[in-house]
Amino acid sequence: MFIINKWKKGTQIHMVREMTETNLRSAYGGESQAHMRYMIYADRAKEKFPNVARLFTAIAFAEEVHATNHYRNIASKGAATVVSGALFGTKNTSEDLQAGIDGETFEINEMYPAYLDVAKFQGEKGAETSFRYAWEAEKIHKTMYEKAKKTVDQGKDIKLGPMQICTVCGHTVEGAAPDKCPICNAPKSKFRTFE
Repeated sequence: MFIINKWKKGTQIHMVREMTETNLRSAYGGESQAHMRYMIYADRAKEKFPNVARLFTAIAFAEEVHATNHYRNIASKGAATVVSGALFGTKNTSEDLQAGIDGETFEINEMYPAYLDVAKFQGEKGAETSFRYAWEAEKIHKTMYEKAKKTVDQGKDIKLGPMQICTVCGHTVEGAAPDKCPICNAPKSKFRTFE
């Protein structure tokens, strides 16, 4: 089944396949939830672990970029069940970081590979790009959370330089922004700094 998208590419009306559409809705919901969880985690961490709080805040913004990209590719009205690897009920920053690791791991190993395969199979280039952008960034987020958890588990805050988030794809880097984003080729001017 096709869903008619109301925007036009040139003179042709773009059609979105139902399964890809459902996956976009699910990914949008999951990324939106991740954004909110990470903001809650940042608030909890800010007194004892201010750099971890900044890490959560920066990655929360990257998740917002992912959600926005997915939303822009959703063509029709409707609902979808959100598939998410989220862990709820955490009580401290170490548990919050583990929840972040678990959620990112689910997206890296389960969700985005499946969604990408469906989008590729159905020839949905916009969805494919959106899923790929998020998938590549989530790999970085997982590594950053793992590093932060090791430090927090020793009772210390992480050492963290400026965080740079690409506003086009959500690519995340510590330190200086690259001249061109390695995921989407956006220029350095498209990066937002979290200091």
